[in-house]
Amino acid sequence: MTLIKNTLLAASACLVLLTPLKAQEATNAIEAVNVAQQGSDIAVRIDMKEPLSSPPAGFSVANPARVALDFPSTANGLGKSSQLVNEGDLRSLNIVQVGDRTRLVLNLVRNMNYTTRLDGKSLYVTLSQITRVGESPTQRVTRFAEESAVGDRHALRDVMFRRGKDGEGRVVVDLSDAGTGIDIRQQGSNLIVDFIKTTAPDHLRRRLDVTDFATPVTSVETRSMGDNVRMTISPKGLWEHNAYQSDNQFVVEVKRVVEDPNKLVQGTKVGYQGPRVSINYQNGDVRALLRLMAEELGLNAVISETVTGTTTLVLKDVPADQVIDIIFQQKGLDMRKKGNIIMIAPRDEIATREKLEFESKQQISELEPLQSEQFALNYHRADNVAKLLAGLSPLGGGGGGNTALRMLSKRGSTISDTQSNLLFVTDIPSKLEEIRSFIKAIDVGARQVLIEARVVEANDSFNRDLGMKLNFINSKANQIGGSGIYGVGGSMTPATTTTAATLVQTPMAGVNLPSYTSTGGTLALSLFNASLTRILNLEVAALESDGVGKIISSPRVVTANNVKAKIEDGTEVPYVTTQTGGGVATQTVSFKSAKLSLEVTPQITPEGTVRMALIVKKEEPDWTRAILQNPPIKSSIVETNVVVENGGTVVIGGVFVTSNQSSTEKVPFLGDIPFFGWLFKYKADIGERRELLVFITPRIMSDKLRLD
Repeated sequence: MTLIKNTLLAASACLVLLTPLKAQEATNAIEAVNVAQQGSDIAVRIDMKEPLSSPPAGFSVANPARVALDFPSTANGLGKSSQLVNEGDLRSLNIVQVGDRTRLVLNLVRNMNYTTRLDGKSLYVTLSQITRVGESPTQRVTRFAEESAVGDRHALRDVMFRRGKDGEGRVVVDLSDAGTGIDIRQQGSNLIVDFIKTTAPDHLRRRLDVTDFATPVTSVETRSMGDNVRMTISPKGLWEHNAYQSDNQFVVEVKRVVEDPNKLVQGTKVGYQGPRVSINYQNGDVRALLRLMAEELGLNAVISETVTGTTTLVLKDVPADQVIDIIFQQKGLDMRKKGNIIMIAPRDEIATREKLEFESKQQISELEPLQSEQFALNYHRADNVAKLLAGLSPLGGGGGGNTALRMLSKRGSTISDTQSNLLFVTDIPSKLEEIRSFIKAIDVGARQVLIEARVVEANDSFNRDLGMKLNFINSKANQIGGSGIYGVGGSMTPATTTTAATLVQTPMAGVNLPSYTSTGGTLALSLFNASLTRILNLEVAALESDGVGKIISSPRVVTANNVKAKIEDGTEVPYVTTQTGGGVATQTVSFKSAKLSLEVTPQITPEGTVRMALIVKKEEPDWTRAILQNPPIKSSIVETNVVVENGGTVVIGGVFVTSNQSSTEKVPFLGDIPFFGWLFKYKADIGERRELLVFITPRIMSDKLRLD
């Protein structure tokens, strides 16, 4: 059997992707790459078309181990994108060009230090082994450094923490320059990042508690250590990390790893992840092949004596964990993982063993002695928690409850005391441990949220009236009622006297021309003879009015996280209805609400934003359109779900209504005469605009008061 590891990592899987640039003409090119072993070091010579002014920016990655160098304004002159090396710990090269930028990736077997040196048109990269006093060789170490810049002083500009879309924690560090030397390694349960010969301002030397972000990272501490700055990242649970640098920004990502007991290699990557092997195995023993694959993967394996038989495999460049999966499928085998040890046996044997274990546990739970424990609840009522443990709804419900949701065993029971808010639980020890964890998780204080709504209603009205009134009086004629007076225009009220003064004040109208009811300014002209027997009155009226009004309603309500709250303000309008029966009319009164109400259910997200289910209603009676003294109800309702940052404001809805009316009254034919027609007509223009906006501002109320 021939067993050859051959790790081929594509450049497209690199942790830091090349940013596509605009197509430009490259002024330089990589013409050749040569590799030579020099003792324990590896020398890589890169021949360029033109000399480089400075070493290219680069970075290294711990898992998988690789070193990448970025060449700006450089083309790939090799005519290929990959090159197999297999020289020491250097397996292969990848050369990728995007736009006028080329990246050279050195794929390594394990992590190595690297230095760069310029010599004419050549760039020399020296790969050396990592040696560190007091450090285990199995620890993962990543170096981000350039030989040309490590000797200078560098600084941290900012340290930020973000939560990724998949729940990973991201520590983002802004550096003063891209040449800052960085050393990252795992030390115990923490991740240590050292920034070589770097300073940090006072406001960055602190400890960030990032537990509320719901990521594997609980805290990030930055402090100075001599000439360096050390950052300690404290994750929890099972995790893995990736680190990369892009220009002046350094990023560490910590992802949660969900352990799969049926998976050989744990991690978040999809597919097989083991080292690639080539196998030519002719009619060989299955047990021996499984033992070799376990050694290749570095696993502690226990192979059952019932695993027998032979197999023939001819595979080339296949992950080792996939080889084991193929053998399992051929021979009907399966595995179970306990800690860092895997047990390999036939599927029927594993199923039988697990069935016996389950039956044994069930018998133990039925015979195990019961224990009692009391729990003092701080935020929940003891009787409600007792119902939850029994699988009942806290709001009520009868019967034996939901067996699937019951946390107590068949022999378990609870007693609650409402006065002291104590819960007494009697059950087997294993169930008591589960109940203890359950109560610890739910018995926490609910965070409070202040919801402020502003309902703004703006009215803008416009009214313009223009008209004229023409009166003519002649007291010499004797045509109407024998009074000897007639007029044109004015009212139809006859005069009681025939004096000249009365004629001026109260003329009679033989013809009723368009009149006006405007309260605006008027201009009156009168022409009369010396004896006041003939009088001509002309009155011009004009009105133009603008009205602007704004009504602001601001309901506020405070509620707990995920608890529905409602606030109302307004009146109830009575409605009278008449019913006739047997010749007798009976009136009944009913009420309809006309209120401003806010109904909200807030939810605080792990990112610190507030998700709200909102219903905002604004209702008011319209007495101008009442029917039999019963007004209709004008209502504006907004119902939506929004996500708003803490203290931010969002407009969740708006109504815009515009109304324009224009009317003209005139004497036929006379009112159509250009210019002079205004003596015989009246025109009114009415415009009205109404706008309704609803603003929502949530604020998370802090449980503690502090002074910054």
